[in-house]
Amino acid sequence: MKDYFIRLFNYDKWANQAVLNAIREADGPEKPVRLMAHLLAAQQIWLGRCKGEPVIGAALWPDWEADKFERLIRDNSDAWLNYLNTVTTADFEKNIYYKNLKGIAYQNKLVDILTHVINHGTHHRAQAGQQLKFAGAETLPITDYIFYIRD
Repeated sequence: MKDYFIRLFNYDKWANQAVLNAIREADGPEKPVRLMAHLLAAQQIWLGRCKGEPVIGAALWPDWEADKFERLIRDNSDAWLNYLNTVTTADFEKNIYYKNLKGIAYQNKLVDILTHVINHGTHHRAQAGQQLKFAGAETLPITDYIFYIRD
């Protein structure tokens, strides 16, 4: 299972970079930039929760500029992969106890959180792509998982 999630998080990095490249080509329209900032911030928040770190004062919708994204994509990916390399097979079924940004306590299995983080990224990349089209982009990058695997 570890190898599966490592592959998915590598895909996530590849897809995030592809969308960032499209944002750059479109000269950074506001809505896709905001969606990518949210996606990247959420990755950091969820990683902190998985690691048992307090997530105090984290902004779920930060006001980040696109010029910051390349480093964030790389740093987030490195941090997730480093974390995944510490996880044992049994850890995937363990509950992660955390509080949301409103202070409400929850618990979810690590496997479900990892699945959420990947799906959340896919969802918001699709929204960013839609907003790029609205902003006049003629073509969008292909970010389907199968295209990543074929490379």
